[in-house]
Amino acid sequence: MKKILRMMLAIVLLFTPFCRANASQEDTFRVGMEVNYAPYNFSEVDDKNGGCPVANSPGEFANGYDVQFAKKIADGLGKKLEIYKIEWDGLIPALTSGKIDAIIAGMSPTEERLKQIDFSVPYYHASMVVVTQKDSKYVNAKSINDFAGAKITAQLGTFHVAMIDQMKGVNKQEPMDSFPTMIAAANAGTIDGYISEEAGAQSAIASNPKLTYIKFEDGKGFETKDEDTTVGVGIAKNSPLTAQVNKILSSMDIPKEQEEIMAKMTKLTANEKESTGFISEVKSIWSTYSGLFLKGVVNTMFIAVVSTILGFLIGLIVAVIRRLEVKKTDNVISYYFHKILNAILAAYVEIFRGTPMMVQSVIIFYGLKQYFDIDLSTIFAAVLIVSINTGAYLSEVVRGGINSINKGQFEACKAIGMTHFQTMIHVILPQTILTILPSLGNEFVINIKDTSVLNVISVTELFFMSKSVAGSTYQYFPTYLITAVIYFVLTFTITRILLVLEKRFNDTDFIMESSTGAKNV
Repeated sequence: MKKILRMMLAIVLLFTPFCRANASQEDTFRVGMEVNYAPYNFSEVDDKNGGCPVANSPGEFANGYDVQFAKKIADGLGKKLEIYKIEWDGLIPALTSGKIDAIIAGMSPTEERLKQIDFSVPYYHASMVVVTQKDSKYVNAKSINDFAGAKITAQLGTFHVAMIDQMKGVNKQEPMDSFPTMIAAANAGTIDGYISEEAGAQSAIASNPKLTYIKFEDGKGFETKDEDTTVGVGIAKNSPLTAQVNKILSSMDIPKEQEEIMAKMTKLTANEKESTGFISEVKSIWSTYSGLFLKGVVNTMFIAVVSTILGFLIGLIVAVIRRLEVKKTDNVISYYFHKILNAILAAYVEIFRGTPMMVQSVIIFYGLKQYFDIDLSTIFAAVLIVSINTGAYLSEVVRGGINSINKGQFEACKAIGMTHFQTMIHVILPQTILTILPSLGNEFVINIKDTSVLNVISVTELFFMSKSVAGSTYQYFPTYLITAVIYFVLTFTITRILLVLEKRFNDTDFIMESSTGAKNV
């Protein structure tokens, strides 16, 4: 037990630098964006095109229309620009919790968002179109009402979803989480089209020959409000930064800047997507972005390994404590203390097994910062979240393993004078661990895959890196095929290693050492 406690303390000390409580950010302008929505913001492997390093993903660079405006605003503020790659759904929580200073990610100041955050004056004006396949029966539509029966969708959390209702007779689909997902669906033909802003549509069709977009004449297109088609900088409520950003943007010639920068970014993303076939697409993506994929693999394996070890230790301690038998006649205080502790541990197990890890991630990562001003790094938060989640599941696995041991062994240990602690350490737990070894291996494999949900708090694991590549290249199937192969290689290799270890343990005589020093085979 002392060794276990020392190990846990060492790991905590190891991760202490990752906890940045009350860190000063006075000289930096921290901006959040997806870094996977070309030409607004996309991922690159160097800064040769004027990109900016991504602060929470070393070795990755962000570029695009949003990035160029972020640079101009940072210069106007006299601060150093820091780009943070954050999922769309996590942008507003990141801002309101104080993890970033502004959102510059093509976000419109809708009525719902204005209730949560403030917006600057616009730095972009959008024109709405419908993206569809070139051979679609709707490709010659002249009006938004020429799509009767079409399966149309839009990005979740945007005003585009409500605009579908303006299209008479369409088969409205469930909103999708991102533009990469919608483009993949349009390519596959599972939807007939999706609503997009024109610049995004131009980048999409430049990389997907099967797709095109339909632009409508005045009076035949979507009815929009300025608050929907304009894009502003998202800033925390009542922040003095809003007035400063407005002053900087008001001094610019926005229409001229929009035309020049957007044309450059659209051309840049289109030029990088030339391909002569599927195999060449896969090779091109791997040769260009292999560094990002491998970085994602390293982070994924680090989180999975450390979290599984910590989760097992947590599960072991929880199971042992819950298995204790404290009699009221022996010590009243200890009896009631154990009852309270047991209730707390039971609640922990039920809560973390009964709620999705994605929800737990948002609550812990953003909630601690917003309400307690505890600023965790993404890697530390990831290990913490996966560890306590794994611990909840493995505590029940360990408890089942303990219960599988014949009760006669407990009675025999008691008969020869061994304490409960000695019984567990020297007799019960060694057998339990061997019994649950397959379950531990299975949990490890699950953790490798489940790290993908951590992209909601911007952990740069394999899946999040893949989303960046897909959103930057608009080559979705080749990108996710590479990702699938990597996940398969990881899980297959780990599974084989665990099977070898399991066989070796089972083939070896298991020796239990009693408290008297005698050895029993």
